[in-house]
Amino acid sequence: MQTTRVVLPAMHLIGITQRTNNTQEMNPATAKIGQTVQHYWNAHLADRIPARLTPGTTYCVYTDYESDYTGDYTYFIGELVNAYHHIPEGLTAITIPPQTYTKFTTDEGPMPDVCINAWMDIWQAEEAALGGKRGYLADFEVYDARAAHAEKTVLDIFIGIRA
Repeated sequence: MQTTRVVLPAMHLIGITQRTNNTQEMNPATAKIGQTVQHYWNAHLADRIPARLTPGTTYCVYTDYESDYTGDYTYFIGELVNAYHHIPEGLTAITIPPQTYTKFTTDEGPMPDVCINAWMDIWQAEEAALGGKRGYLADFEVYDARAAHAEKTVLDIFIGIRA
């Protein structure tokens, strides 16, 4: 994986959320993220998001951390918007605060393996490899045109770092 340090302004998004934790996600019987993602795509929820900034680019955000990557967090899937004019029923707005990130760009690979393997590497990485101490405000994945082929996916994962 390639890494880059970036500072991003606040970002406003609309989509859907689910509260979960990594222990639940490791067990197919209790995992919620896959079901949330399927619902988002099967119900064509992106089409209901008003004021989309980059239609077709999906953000998966991990936020509202209870503690660290071992505790509960809120998972979000949706898109960037330029304003919260009207939030359709069943959708949620979130704001990612301005933050310093280490951006990890994955090597090309099949989904979901490319994403799972990247997170396993991030969870095991030393602070120096992460570019600093994790902030646990918000971390996110970006699925753009490079994720169009399930067998040849490249994605960016942004890990919030304490400034």
